[in-house]
Amino acid sequence: MKKNNDLKHLRKAIKKRQDAKRFEHTMGVEFTAAALAMRYDESIQNARVAGILHDCAKCMSDEKRLAICDRHGIMVTDIERRNPFLLHAKVGAYLAEKKYGVRDQNIFNAIKFHTTGREAMSTLEKIIFVADYIEPGRRRVPGLPEIRKLAFKDLDAAVLQILENTLNYLRDSGGEIDPMTEVTCNYYREKARRE
Repeated sequence: MKKNNDLKHLRKAIKKRQDAKRFEHTMGVEFTAAALAMRYDESIQNARVAGILHDCAKCMSDEKRLAICDRHGIMVTDIERRNPFLLHAKVGAYLAEKKYGVRDQNIFNAIKFHTTGREAMSTLEKIIFVADYIEPGRRRVPGLPEIRKLAFKDLDAAVLQILENTLNYLRDSGGEIDPMTEVTCNYYREKARRE
């Protein structure tokens, strides 16, 4: 790859690896991440790179994601082994570094934690987490218009609302919950109580 900030090159590379629907989502996340970066005085360039690459492992097979983890020593939890689609964030972070030349730890972490979040996320991590949820192509999400407005007023409050929505959805649908999502939600609930 050229350099990791060559957006046109990154978009072209990702377009080859994603189906049309996923690529449209990716472009929506890039756009939304850039807008949020402007709002919260974060690097627009880094937000765009992370937005383009956040789902770079999404269209891989579960077997390939597991194989990459096993081959490169990426830790896989029991829940991830049972639900390997959850690994797309970790594998995506690995590919961002090894295949697409990302050297910035903040971009790497924004990709790695864009599905579960984590305690004390950086502004860029929160931007990608939120942008993935609110990008313009998203449709059937409860309370989405309110969360979109909230994202530009209070980023932490938007993170917390998304985490609570995700946990409620997984509980209602009987899906397995990644413990990291609960840890993250508890952290941001407690942070909101203290402020």
